[in-house]
Amino acid sequence: MVNLGFKTDQSDLKPVEIRGIFGANLRQLSSQYPSIAGLCRELGINRTQYNRYLSGESFPRPDVLHRICQFFGTDARILLEPVSEVKPANQDLLSHPIIAEYLGRAATLVDEQMFPSGFYRFTRVSFIDSEKAVLGLVHVSREDGFTFLRGFEAREAMRQQGLPDDPQTREFRGLLMAQEQGVAALVSRRGSVTCSFNFLARVAAFDNNFWEGYTTRTIREAASGPRAARVVYEHLGRNTAQVFASARQAGLIDADQIPAFHRRLLRLSEPFR
Repeated sequence: MVNLGFKTDQSDLKPVEIRGIFGANLRQLSSQYPSIAGLCRELGINRTQYNRYLSGESFPRPDVLHRICQFFGTDARILLEPVSEVKPANQDLLSHPIIAEYLGRAATLVDEQMFPSGFYRFTRVSFIDSEKAVLGLVHVSREDGFTFLRGFEAREAMRQQGLPDDPQTREFRGLLMAQEQGVAALVSRRGSVTCSFNFLARVAAFDNNFWEGYTTRTIREAASGPRAARVVYEHLGRNTAQVFASARQAGLIDADQIPAFHRRLLRLSEPFR
């Protein structure tokens, strides 16, 4: 339940005054986002109506207010108190004051046009076997205004490293962030046992459903195998046939098994720089 946190000296505020306070607070909270249109899409609120909130012409229904408070990490006191005096209801690491302007909510605002939700198949050269490539499947979803990635390491790759190949150990998850020329993803296995950083930029081809970039892994320089490689992502959306076909093929594959356009973007004959 949302805590209104009324103060005794505010009990006689008129509706127009409440709308004014809420509008000012909402303008301040929204100012960290580059696009009001993108923010409205993330919130699922009509832009015209959101502009009415911003201007103090109206305030939202309780369910919409709850959605706004959840998204911005605050509570319904923003109807009555300056937002600077409202302690965040659930402050996460990325919203910590020390890094909020650098890795805060604006950085994690990845809209559907930038990187759609759904399934992706990806390919890259294997880090543990230079004669092989990895074909994998990941799922991108959105929750609470954030964009998340989830997938599983190839069983063969886990076995070659002497690691268990059960689903819990193989699973990895990540958080996507907006970048000037694409998107970045910080990905980790459970317990942050291993991490990787990925950068992806959309390829202007076909149905605009391809992204190319690179992935790096957190290992010492002396370790065998490369620490960075090109990677290609192909958005499958919710095409069940393609998703299941990719799931069956996922794992370590030979170079000639790499999908043709993936192979072209990976530029296997050129060293990664």
